[in-house]
Amino acid sequence: MDYRALRDLVRQGEGSNLEFKLKSNHPERIIREVVAFANTDGGTLLIGIGDDKTIQGLKYADEDEYLLTRAIEKYCYPAIDYTIDRVTLACERDVLVIHVPRSENRPHYVIPDPTNQEIKKAYVRVDDKSIQASKEVREILKGEKASRNIRFSYGDKEQKLMKHLGEHNSITVDLFASVAGISRKIASRTLVLLVLANVLQVHPNEMMDRYTSRAEC
Repeated sequence: MDYRALRDLVRQGEGSNLEFKLKSNHPERIIREVVAFANTDGGTLLIGIGDDKTIQGLKYADEDEYLLTRAIEKYCYPAIDYTIDRVTLACERDVLVIHVPRSENRPHYVIPDPTNQEIKKAYVRVDDKSIQASKEVREILKGEKASRNIRFSYGDKEQKLMKHLGEHNSITVDLFASVAGISRKIASRTLVLLVLANVLQVHPNEMMDRYTSRAEC
């Protein structure tokens, strides 16, 4: 990537596939973005770019790249494929360009303590933010990786679900459990199954995921 291509990319602004970071002094935040891109549709991180789209660059890009590479390889699990490019600016600074493709080995996690993989968090990309994935979203990511045909029985709880969606725009796990008179565990499992069967679509949210019929946007 040359400077002109970088400038054009920055003009687009942050979005579902593009994130700016001015500095790399908080690598844990950058790791979160890497994991979110890998778990969703891939994306590009530009290190040395301000939120206001100013192209400032990094003074010690070699050191920054080393620290970021080490952090990504140490704290991301499973390992994530990525590439790092560099765009040199006229002021003897550099912008690091981290390309992260959509992963076929999802879900990926941030593991703060590599000696204890029980403490881990998955993230997904929603618009211009990386948010922590709920239990249901993690199960959906696992199910998508399995790539198997999903079958389900259309029973009473499914009828109540579709009736609700016919009258309202969306539903949550807790609301479905209440509407159908079932446990939250069964409601969660049912919604995950219907997403994997392409009947429903999940919309991750920092507070509460919502589910819509596949025809809804």
